[in-house]
Amino acid sequence: MADMYSRESIIDLLKRRGVWHEITMHPAVNTMEEAARIELPYPGREAKNLFLRDDKRKSWYLVSVMGDKRLDLKAFRMDQGTRPLSFASPSELMEHLGLMPGSVTPFGVLNDESHTVSLYLDKSFWEDGGVIGLHPCDNRATVWMKTADLASILTSLGHEVIAFQVPEM
Repeated sequence: MADMYSRESIIDLLKRRGVWHEITMHPAVNTMEEAARIELPYPGREAKNLFLRDDKRKSWYLVSVMGDKRLDLKAFRMDQGTRPLSFASPSELMEHLGLMPGSVTPFGVLNDESHTVSLYLDKSFWEDGGVIGLHPCDNRATVWMKTADLASILTSLGHEVIAFQVPEM
């Protein structure tokens, strides 16, 4: 991979685009349970991110859902018409998104130069003001921004953003 996106380059990108955003600095968080212990300005709007692969390791998926939701992989598979899914390994995460476990974020697709990772965003992020909280490729910060702006930036850089309804569990 060429130059990887970092917290600084992502924040610079948001500033260059004139996108409203706020940044919350905090201790490193690797799980939603750890994030729940931090006082956040937009509680419940943080993204829970899952990096998945199909059983043939041919298709890759970054799925972002509201932090309080659970994703039923079988239901997601049926709704989206994918092959059987499982979690990708830390080495696959690094290979495809340039990220370490705990720092998974929709911004990671910016490091996917071959555009092999499909990004699925929970439709709920567009509701109730449309704010989403996500790591800027660094789990010591959360960037708060409008979901529509995130989708616009990523699509303008050639990455498909697929809005989906999280299947009920």
